[in-house]
Amino acid sequence: MLLKRFSHVYIEEGAESFPLTKRILERLSNATRVSITNYKDVFARSGQNFQLQKQSPKLILACKKDNHIYKGSMASQDFGYRNFYYNSLLLNCVYNCDYCYLQGMYPSGNMVVFVNEEDFYRATRIAIRDRLFPEEPLYLCISYDTDLLAYESVVPYTSRFIEFTRANKDLVIEIRTKSANWRALETIEPSDRCILAWTLSPPEVASQYEKLTPSPSLRIQAIKQCLDRGWPVRLCFDPVLKIQNWEGVYRAFFDDVFKHLPAERIRDVSLGVFRMNADYFKRMKKQRTDSDILYYPFEKSQSFVSYPTEERIEIVETLKAKLMDYLPAENIETWT
Repeated sequence: MLLKRFSHVYIEEGAESFPLTKRILERLSNATRVSITNYKDVFARSGQNFQLQKQSPKLILACKKDNHIYKGSMASQDFGYRNFYYNSLLLNCVYNCDYCYLQGMYPSGNMVVFVNEEDFYRATRIAIRDRLFPEEPLYLCISYDTDLLAYESVVPYTSRFIEFTRANKDLVIEIRTKSANWRALETIEPSDRCILAWTLSPPEVASQYEKLTPSPSLRIQAIKQCLDRGWPVRLCFDPVLKIQNWEGVYRAFFDDVFKHLPAERIRDVSLGVFRMNADYFKRMKKQRTDSDILYYPFEKSQSFVSYPTEERIEIVETLKAKLMDYLPAENIETWT
């Protein structure tokens, strides 16, 4: 499916000679190629329609000049790692979930691949060397602003970063995904410092609000395959949406998940309610009149939008109590 989605590939000046560029172009041999001066001329121009572009996205190959690694966001869970960072190897996602902050963060529904991978590795080595808490590893999330595993057939960043991590003992990475593409990892030796983190939502949520994603049942099958091979797996029930009968829907879903997955082999769980940067939310809501979840009477606190405090606490405490039927409390990371 992914190979057929990109009818055009835009190639930034200076990105042509990178090995990753050549590999991607070989994989997308039928796509029309367009040379451009700077990726922002296409990706960041004004007047774009994010949702219209998502119907036929274009791929942009570029070099990231700076900021190859960032300090972790306060809106994200650090799982106790004090040296918490993330990077952006790709911009945008092959999926199109209604609640995704990328709709408000980026002006374009097209996708950018940064092909100068050695610069990302170099920046990571420097961050490992200079980390504030040297007695702890660097914790790097490599799939926040995209879904790397879903792209692996075209852009093999998942497997390459796993091998990079294997060679750097003071590094732990998280690869977050909604993909069912477990076969991309089939020939790779598992590493206990590479956490595969699957976002899971009940079918009632996924079918309505997680457009283009594999079904929850397919994701669960992929998780089972990776657990059987020995990969560390994190389950992310995040964001929880306050849909009708949310408590009954999520409780039943947790029972179904752990009917298929051995709870004792799950590394940990992330549980959090819907939240978003207020500016991203404002821009996103202007574009979308077709999704009811964006029109809830949310509460703005500091620079974030979420459910009112009492509702957030009720949701998280109720669902954490249910998860504790399967996992110890210390293995459940929450965000309220």
